[in-house]
Order: sequence, then structure tokens, then C-alpha cells
Amino acid sequence: MKVLDIIHDANANLLRNKMRSFLTILAIFIGSFVIILSSGINAGVNDFIDKQMESAGGEDYLEIMSAAASDSLTSLMNGEVIKEYDKKSTNQSDLQITKEQAEKARKIDGLKSIDLMTQFSVEYFKLEGRDKKYSSVGFNLMPRGSLRMDLTAGRMPNNDDESTYEIMVGEDYVKYFGFEKAEDIVGKKLTLYAPEHLKCSMIGDPEECTQPVEATIVGVQAPGVMAMGGARINVATMNRITEINYTGLPEESKTSIMATAQVDPERIDEIKDKLAEIGLTAMSIEDEIGQIKTFFDAMLAILKIFGGIALLAASIGIINTLLMSVQERTREIGLDKALGMSNGRVFANFALEAILLGFWGSVFGIIVSMIIGNTVNIIAHNTILSSLPTFQLIIFRIEDLVSVTLAIMFIALIAGVMPARKASKKDPIDALRYE
Repeated sequence: MKVLDIIHDANANLLRNKMRSFLTILAIFIGSFVIILSSGINAGVNDFIDKQMESAGGEDYLEIMSAAASDSLTSLMNGEVIKEYDKKSTNQSDLQITKEQAEKARKIDGLKSIDLMTQFSVEYFKLEGRDKKYSSVGFNLMPRGSLRMDLTAGRMPNNDDESTYEIMVGEDYVKYFGFEKAEDIVGKKLTLYAPEHLKCSMIGDPEECTQPVEATIVGVQAPGVMAMGGARINVATMNRITEINYTGLPEESKTSIMATAQVDPERIDEIKDKLAEIGLTAMSIEDEIGQIKTFFDAMLAILKIFGGIALLAASIGIINTLLMSVQERTREIGLDKALGMSNGRVFANFALEAILLGFWGSVFGIIVSMIIGNTVNIIAHNTILSSLPTFQLIIFRIEDLVSVTLAIMFIALIAGVMPARKASKKDPIDALRYE
């Protein structure tokens, strides 16, 4: 008998009790649907993050903080917001990067530059040609090095000229100020009003104790993983704002809990180890984005667990379906054996039926997942992901679909072993006498 004939007969046997087979396939479908859809989301998220990481570059970029600050951040991310007080480990000064640590870091071979991100503030800002005052907490430093940002217009701020004040804004600035295109805001002047903390503490009116820092908008950053919102200023602008903030205050009042460094990318691991020796923790772009990927992987793993539970329940359904089939076809099995069918052939027939249950369940899961996934992609691009045109939320990869299908068929085969073995072990004479 040809292979196609065997498969045809196995499918025909499944159709003898359509409702029972349908319910078993439905259970398999639910599990496969959840696993395939979560795999598609995982592939889509990772694809977008990988593209963002590839376009960002930054092989020579490190973000540095004290080991204590890193531990506190890790605790916060793990939900440990409250812990027993210990004055040795709760000293706020330990969270800062000291000047001594910065000087030691500058002496590390392969570390080209380090910029301490002294805490700075901007009271308000005004756009050229506009009288209204605006406020924002989203002013971040554009670090030195090869770190690149996806832009919709213009270029990134220049850190080579210490006397030029430049800023890169997000697309929300374009929309907020009523410009039609990102190119329209490039070249405009944004005046940042930095408060003198000492003077403000005496005057009380923040608008009477600020100094202007006029920065040129040189670019507009596109939305993405690397987009932190707000705007990015160059080192010269940050230094000038910091100078104003701390006018008249002792040097010790300047605190830095973070720093950025430009390093030799070939020695990045060695530099991390040497920074750790002086109590500093360093993270590369790959480390930071890797944490984002880990978060999404953990969330999607939970969905896959639910899919696995559904498949486990479906496996019990396969066993039940085939055991009932063996009982109903006892006389037929006896007749086949009397006509010369071997035990192995009987076993193979029932094992094939189990495999086909898994196959059809996974196929229907793939079809429905792709229909829903593509629909979600269209809706998402027109709504929540409209600002991220390159983000394909759900991606179905052939290798994932094939591997999931084969895995489900294997699980179905394992579930079908007991009923198939029971069928193959039946005595033909007893089977023919069965009523």
C-alpha cells in the first residue's frame, strides 16, 4: 500500500467519529495557536530591537554608574522598593560617582573620554519666534562616540566643538509647535533658561533667577528603542547649564550618579572589569537593549507555558480518542491480523492517526494565528504603532512554524503510543469474538 493511501485511510478513520476528533483537534489548536502567536510576537519584537541596535552603532559607548546605584536600580526593577535600613549600605553618597573614581577611570587604557552627567535642570524654554514659555523634564545628554540615533530630519548634536550649543528634539516637539514637517523645525533656536540654584533659594521667584542658553535645533529624532523622549543636548550645552545651576555653590555640591564614556570597542570587556575594580558598573548599548529583550522574552515565555498546558490537556484528549477508537474497531483489528497484518503495521496505523491529530491541530493554529496576526499588524500600524513604521509587531517565520508543527506532531505521537500499543497487542481470535 502506498504512503498516500495509508495517510488517506488514517484520515478516514479519524472521520468515523467526527465530533470526538474535532474536539481533540480543537484542544490541540488552542495550544498551537497560543504558542505560534507568542512566537510571532517574540520574533517581531526581537527583530525591531535588533534593527534598532544595528542602526544605533555605539560599539565604543559605555554608560557608567556606581556599583551602589546599579544595585539600587536592579532592586527597583525587581520590585524591592522597601528593605531594612542599614546605614552602611544606604549612604546616598555611595550612589554618586566621585571625582576620585572619575580620575582613576580616565587613566584606564582604552578609555578615551568620560563625561560626568552632573545633575542639571532647566526651568523653562522658549522657541524662536514664540512668546510662550514651556517646561520639560526630558533633556538628556547626547554622548560622545559612534552612538547613532534614527533621525527624521537633520543631524545629531556635535560634541567636538565645546563652544557650540546644539540640541536634537523628538518628533513630539514638531507636532507640539505646529510644524507640518520635521525639516521645518531644524535650524530654529531653542532658548533654555537655566536656574541659579543659590540665587533662586534667596529670591524665591524662579523666573527671576535664570540665565538663557541658546541652542540650535540640529535634528529630529525618530521614535524607537533608543528614543528616550524629550530632547538631547550636546556636552557643551550640558556644561553651560551646569555652570549656571551651580553658580556660587561649592564644587562639592555637584553630584553625578551617571557618566558616559567613549572607549576602545576592542577592549570593552577589559575596561568594564577595570571600572568594576574602582566601584563602577558599566553597561554597553548591547547590555541595555539586552535587558529589554530579556523582559519581553520573559513575558512571552509565560504565554508559551499556557500554550504548553493546553497541549498537555490535548495529549490526554488524543489518548482518550484513540483508546475509544481501538475499542470500537476491535473486530476490525482482529480481521486485519487474521488476514496477515503485522503487529507493527497495526501500531503504525494508530500512531499515524495520532500524528495526524497533531498535524491538523497545528495547521489550523497556524492559519488562524496568521489571520489574526496580520489583522493586528494592520490595526497596530494605524493606531498605537503609527509612529513606528518599521515595527512589525508579529512576524511569522517559516522555521518557527515548521518547528512548532513538528513538536506538536511529536507530542501527539508520544500520546498515541499507549493506544497504538494496545491495538497491536490484541489477539486476533479474541478480537474477532468481541461484541
